[in-house]
Order: sequence, then structure tokens, then C-alpha cells
Amino acid sequence: MSTQTSSHADLVSHRIRLASRPVGVPQPENFIHDDAPVRAPEDGEVLLRTLYLSLDPYMRGRMSDAKSYAKPVEVGGIMVGATVSEVVESRSPEFEPGQIVLGYGGWQSYSTEPAGQLRLLDPEAAPVTTALGVLGMPGFTAYSGLLAIGKPQPGETVAVAAATGPVGSAVGQIAKNLGCRTIGIAGGPEKVAHLEELGFDVAIDHRQDGLREAVKQAAPDGIDVYFENVGGAVWDAVLPRLNEFARVPVCGLAANYNATSLPDGPDRSAALMNAVLRSSLTLRGFIQREFVPTMFEDFLTDMGRWVREGTVKYREDITEGLDNAPETFVGMLAGKNFGKTIIKVG
Repeated sequence: MSTQTSSHADLVSHRIRLASRPVGVPQPENFIHDDAPVRAPEDGEVLLRTLYLSLDPYMRGRMSDAKSYAKPVEVGGIMVGATVSEVVESRSPEFEPGQIVLGYGGWQSYSTEPAGQLRLLDPEAAPVTTALGVLGMPGFTAYSGLLAIGKPQPGETVAVAAATGPVGSAVGQIAKNLGCRTIGIAGGPEKVAHLEELGFDVAIDHRQDGLREAVKQAAPDGIDVYFENVGGAVWDAVLPRLNEFARVPVCGLAANYNATSLPDGPDRSAALMNAVLRSSLTLRGFIQREFVPTMFEDFLTDMGRWVREGTVKYREDITEGLDNAPETFVGMLAGKNFGKTIIKVG
């Protein structure tokens, strides 16, 4: 059993906690910045120093107490999030000081976590930040949702929204590796140019006028798989182009995360259900964790190979300093990030 020889008694963890539940866009006053003594690990636990914190859209849902697939963060609780950390002290035979691990320490500079919830990382195999992105939860979300629900076949057309983000960019590149025609939808000329660098067959700026016509021109033969990350106007433009038996993995609805009321206009749910029936569509929401037992090892093998070969490229948007997490998080929800959003903590 490994232990740290120096004392942790003088270590203090800087934390960001949920002060209040936001209404609409999160504001600075929804967060508390404070410091607290580090808790010593008990048997089976590991004390960690946070190096990198992942920021992801799902965190907005965890700030709300509305019914969801995961428990909300309690008011006063530490904001949740995946972390890459260095082992400071171990009370588990599985880990020793100095090792780098993937955990779920949240928005704080130190965390004490159960050893069974950590995954050892090899800094020689890949940059450790990739465990928060292309080789972590976002990459696996793309892999599992596309393969298990989208089931793309060679020659089919696959479209994806938020296509320069860590999930969307992986979806498009995996689909390309599987022999599909790919359409990427993102916001702004710079992101559209990046989609072309990633090898998408067609890149569409969702901020342009005439989005529906642009999608129609990009998919003259229709769309077989649409990986949904956004909802809103992008979904409205894609729905009419879905082919018979099209599959729609529903991963996220970023356009709605800060909404405080239902959208204006008529209730279009009847028209949606008519399209589902008429075209035999499959719309399937998912959370990646359901596929971990059956697909995660294959993901690490396949995605690791694609990254090494350069057939899946990735981009990281790293901001220095834990105190900048709230502002960076709000910017990410507004589409200001470019690639996987990460905070460099340690």
C-alpha cells in the first residue's frame, strides 16, 4: 500500500461551488469561490491534485433541479466534472504517488476519491488531456452513439451538429473512416474552415441565412444518420431531409439549455410524430454510460488507433486557472469554445 511521506495537513483546496440555481444563462453570482482543508484519504481512497478539469454542456443541467438523468448538484455543493489529476497520497494498492489518473474530482484543486472510480493514464501513450476529450467521455459518446444507434453504412450520408466540438468532430471523422459521406454543421467561418480541415465532405455555417436551403443543397439525396447535439433551428432544417429509416442519436440539445420558457409559435409535436411515422424514423436519446460495459474497450482500441494514424484529429481549447471556469463555461454554452473545453488547474 502506497502512502505519501510528506504531510497533507497544510494542503488547502480551492473550490468552486454552486451558490444558487441559475435562471437562464448562469451568472457569476451563481458560483462561490472558496478554500477548504484537504481531506485525508481513508482505506481504498486516493488524494489527488487536479491538473486539468473538463467543462461539458451536461453541467448546465446538473445546476438545475429539474428532472434529468443524473442528480443535480446540491446548492452549496462542488460543481461536478471529470478531472486529470496527480496522485498525492494513496491508501490503495492500485495507485502510488506521482501517477496520473482520470477521475471525477470536480471544480477544485484537490480531491479525495475512491480508487475504484479512477483510471490510470499513461502519459507516454497520449497527452493526458485527451482522456477528457477524444479518448475520454466525449470521444466515447461519439463512438457509442454513432455505432450503436446511428449504425452508419458505407455510402450513407451522416450529418452532425456542433461539428467542431469534441463529440461532433469525432462523429464526423469516425463516419468518414467507415466510408460515409459527412455533413458538418457549426457556427462561424472559422469553424466551417476547420470542418474542411477535418475532412468533412460539406461544411455548413448554421448562422447563415437560408440554413434550411443550405442543408437541402448539401444533402440532395437526403440524410441517413443525423447525430443531434443542438436542436433548435438546426433540427428544423435537418428534419425535412431525413430519409426513410433514418436514425437520429439524440446526444444533446444545446440550443435549449438556457431556455426559461417554451419556444414561441404553434405546437409542432404532431408534425414531428407524423414525420417519424411517415418515414419510419428512429429517434433515440442516450447517455454514453449505458454503453460502457459493452463498448468501452473497443472504443479505446479503435479510437486510439485512429488518433495515432491521424484519421481522427482533435482540437483542445485550454484556459489557465480554475477561477476562470465559470466564465469559460458560460462561453462554451454560447458556442465560443473551439474544440474540447478544458481548464488547466495545476
